[in-house]
Amino acid sequence: MKQTLPDTPTLEKWLASNLKDGDVVGVDPQTMTRDEWTPIQTALKKISAQLVPISNNLVDDVRIELGDPAPKRSHNELAPLHVRYTGRTAGEKIAELRRKMAEKKASALVLTALDDIAYTLNLRGSDIEYNPVFFSYLIVMETNVVLYWGDGQLPPSVTDHLREEGVDSVEGKPYGDILEGLKEMARELSESGDGRHVIWLSNDANEAIHRAASGSDVLKRPIDLISEVSPVKLAKLVKNEIELQGFRNCHIKDGIAVVRFFRWLHDQIDSGEQITEVQASDKLLEFRRDEKDFMGPSFGTIAGSGANGAIIHYSPDREGQQTVIERDHMFLLDSGGQYRDGTTDITRTRHMSGNPTAEQKDAFTRVLKGQIMIGSALFPKGVKGNVLDSFARHALWEVGLDYGHGTGHGVGHYLNVHEGPSGVSWRPYPDDPGLNVGQILSNEPGFYKVGEYGIRHEDLIEIVAVDKGSDHPKAKNLRGDYDGRGVLGFSTLTLVPNQRECIDAEIMTDFEISYVNAYHRRVLDTLSPILKERGLLKDLEWLEGQCIPITRK
Repeated sequence: MKQTLPDTPTLEKWLASNLKDGDVVGVDPQTMTRDEWTPIQTALKKISAQLVPISNNLVDDVRIELGDPAPKRSHNELAPLHVRYTGRTAGEKIAELRRKMAEKKASALVLTALDDIAYTLNLRGSDIEYNPVFFSYLIVMETNVVLYWGDGQLPPSVTDHLREEGVDSVEGKPYGDILEGLKEMARELSESGDGRHVIWLSNDANEAIHRAASGSDVLKRPIDLISEVSPVKLAKLVKNEIELQGFRNCHIKDGIAVVRFFRWLHDQIDSGEQITEVQASDKLLEFRRDEKDFMGPSFGTIAGSGANGAIIHYSPDREGQQTVIERDHMFLLDSGGQYRDGTTDITRTRHMSGNPTAEQKDAFTRVLKGQIMIGSALFPKGVKGNVLDSFARHALWEVGLDYGHGTGHGVGHYLNVHEGPSGVSWRPYPDDPGLNVGQILSNEPGFYKVGEYGIRHEDLIEIVAVDKGSDHPKAKNLRGDYDGRGVLGFSTLTLVPNQRECIDAEIMTDFEISYVNAYHRRVLDTLSPILKERGLLKDLEWLEGQCIPITRK
């Protein structure tokens, strides 16, 4: 049974329906969050069954017995990220967290999300492919900071970096000691004579962390917990001006790379060369590596030709028979890069011969109309992303079409390409504080005809404040500011043209045609001087052809 589908019961309902009085359910509490644990525990109590935490993961134990132990956890080198990229020092971020802790009267803040920790300390890692994070836990207290990482030995490059950023008292402890460390902290707090203590941690933290932090297994009277959305998650959601400028800069570099790639791909296929999806992915990576501060892909490239483009999370396999990108196919390319100054995520769909069917052209244009409706939207400050989702589907819904994924996700700054807690989806994001200036989202409607082709257009967009004098296509029509709430809109960061041959101008409004032409003019004005300066004249010529204004017949 697949969770979240309308006819699928929740896990707690299924257990309550299939278990009986006295039954016991064992769970490794390190694999389940407190928000997942509590409803199951409540449901089982009602039928006199039990939910029991298992200290040793039984699957891991069996693997050891069979001589196939789990692989060792990655423990790669840490890389300091300079304040010229982050805009705020680690010391400033920790001081802000301590102010919030004082407001909550919390003795300690426990951070468990890897991107929260990387953001707070202005450190990056490579323990997880595509995500520049490192396995760790971080405890922030009133006078010191404890980083549980690797064997606990912090290299001089890290301690020097933190000292330079105003974090003097950092203690390193082994990653595997986190649960015992939390229990010991709970003991020490319970024995101190300065009143009742509170520990603050994220509701995303697993049940084992919650139990250890409260001392529930070692204290007669456990420590009180505040379990709610991490303050770091909310802080890194809104980018500062240095981070925002970094996003703008890295999208120029990424635009150059992707434009060079598509020119190369069309030249190869037009000349009769057979290019596979994997070869295309590898070539795009070559072009991105030419750009300053490029650190690697932000996720596995989705390169789908023909029917493969209709598989939403498709990724070409290097093993076995390779799929060739055919000249008469739609080709969907969803890819991104990690740069020291930001993260990119872009999807473009192209018909490799430039001669799509009427059906493909109609679908391509309707998806583009949805992207324009989101990209040009004006909305009140604080609105949640689910309110905007139907904008992207409007042109598809008019003819009975739809797509089975969300319209937009948050994006980290040289961090995870998918970042909560805000996004644009028909299903509201938990803990979404509402849209605000400085957030970065994706804008990616699509359409997928299973077995034939897929279409998706994806840009990254920056939320900006809008008034009547703003450089926004709808600013001049403003008559108010939502009764003082403030007007927000989007500014598109991605700089790669859409394929003109796939756009049906006959079903587009005057505004939509003007919007596309203005976007293409901005792409050309931004990228052409760089291509010219670097002597990439064939790429420049190709880009100029792609940015010719579209018109109706």
